[in-house]
Amino acid sequence: MLSNRLFLAILCRHPPSHPSRRNFSRTAAACLQSQKHKSKMMSTQENGSGDAGRARSALKNGHHVSAPSRKTLTLDTMNANVKVMEYAVRGPLVIRAGEIETELKNGAKKPFKDVIRANIGDCHAMGQVPISFIRQVMCLCFNPELFQSPDFASDVKEHARRILDSCRGSSVGSYTDSTGLDVVRHDVAEFIRRRDGGIPSNPENIILTAGASEGIKSILKLMNQDQDGKRPGVMVPIPQYPLYSATIAEYGMEQIGYFLDEDKNWALDIADLKRAVTEARRHCNPSVIVVINPGNPTGQVLTEDNIRAVIRFAQEEGLFIMADEVYQDNIYAPGSKFHSFKRVQAEMGAPFNTVELASFYSTSKGFMGECGIRGAYMELINLDAQVMAMLKKMLSAKLCPTTAGQACIDCVVNPPREGEPSYESFQAEKQGVLKSLAERAKIVTDNFNSIPGIHCNVVQGAMYAFPRLDLPQGLIDKAKSLGQEPDFYYALHLLESTGICIVPGSGFGQKPGTYHFRTTILPPADLLKTMMDRFKAFHVSFIQSFQK
Repeated sequence: MLSNRLFLAILCRHPPSHPSRRNFSRTAAACLQSQKHKSKMMSTQENGSGDAGRARSALKNGHHVSAPSRKTLTLDTMNANVKVMEYAVRGPLVIRAGEIETELKNGAKKPFKDVIRANIGDCHAMGQVPISFIRQVMCLCFNPELFQSPDFASDVKEHARRILDSCRGSSVGSYTDSTGLDVVRHDVAEFIRRRDGGIPSNPENIILTAGASEGIKSILKLMNQDQDGKRPGVMVPIPQYPLYSATIAEYGMEQIGYFLDEDKNWALDIADLKRAVTEARRHCNPSVIVVINPGNPTGQVLTEDNIRAVIRFAQEEGLFIMADEVYQDNIYAPGSKFHSFKRVQAEMGAPFNTVELASFYSTSKGFMGECGIRGAYMELINLDAQVMAMLKKMLSAKLCPTTAGQACIDCVVNPPREGEPSYESFQAEKQGVLKSLAERAKIVTDNFNSIPGIHCNVVQGAMYAFPRLDLPQGLIDKAKSLGQEPDFYYALHLLESTGICIVPGSGFGQKPGTYHFRTTILPPADLLKTMMDRFKAFHVSFIQSFQK
């Protein structure tokens, strides 16, 4: 029996008109009614029945009897956009995974001993070891007394001192400018210049943020303005990272989905971009296109030709480009290479180098995996000067990004240089993480493709695979009879049978009639083998049960 909490989570995954919402509503309502009945019975036993009981209790305690209070904020009065937004990566399956972990701790007997959380790209939670240089610099920033210790290399101390000297009062406990520490923004600009082969970057165009998500939401908030009675439209890839669909729903904007081409390893299809924008103009005002490279959840790396085509399309259609490039360090497949939108745009020349562009980078991914520290930057290209001023005004209301995140991103963009004491260990740790991720990407791809009925494109980059499932009609019919998406039904049974927590493809969007799931490649090699063995045994047995 699923818990009341899980029923409510599933209920909230869909708008009122969705079949899953309708079918789950009766069960969830029954759970709530049961809880209300129990609470009422307890109150009656304590104080007597109804208003008389409440009055006796109040008078006994010397209180004035008043009318029952009503909540000001209820489901009926709260922001309707929040109710319809969804975030599949932390949805009902994750809630159930947490419940199963508690059940296991309490001695419940399961066909497995642990839960494998393959649902989210949380590197350190899956056992990745932090990069020493990053943690050492941050350690000194937060505990300056350790500058006297001989345990820290001279370049670590110099790096930490440089950050502290840029802080007011030489303390990371003080506020910084709303756009971040000036010294860090200059380091970011220099990092981008080196990355892009000498193309200059202006520190005034760099804004530090508490994770890339904050920067992404800030830009979408700027775009959120109706024009000629039409809502702003945001073009997002399908499949897409649910941050975008959730934010679009939260802001009351219009999502314009364009399909990635699975048969071409999830490449962008310009013909489908044109289809999507033409159809969208009938009911909204397309204003921005989101591109995720390397891809999440699809793990592809865009070619330079593909990026040029997207920039040309954006220029022709008058679209702002949001380039989500947080996985730019995570390139694994032979022949794949990261190309920044900024560099390609600059090299294309006029008129394409005038297209407005925001690019994002984060310490949460790459070889760092510092998800909880919330360090990131965005670079803004060709933004109107007055709009930039408005953006900075808006950010000032949040005071500043976390100083921990700023120190962390500075270590990433300004790492030890050759000849410095920490250089060799830093490079060894960095390359060790990336080499291991590349090996696991191949293991995941090969193993899924060895299972009948599962098709997995090569994981060229990022941290995820997005395999396609061939589901028998009996399973599809069973899921729909329960008001569930077939891939959700599959994922729920996988979790209950094996302890493996994945995210169904319906949470990211997919072509109608296809079914997928997203899994990370992050589990350590031994755990990854265990996961794949459990997965294969489950899949074969579960699919066969619907083919009899």
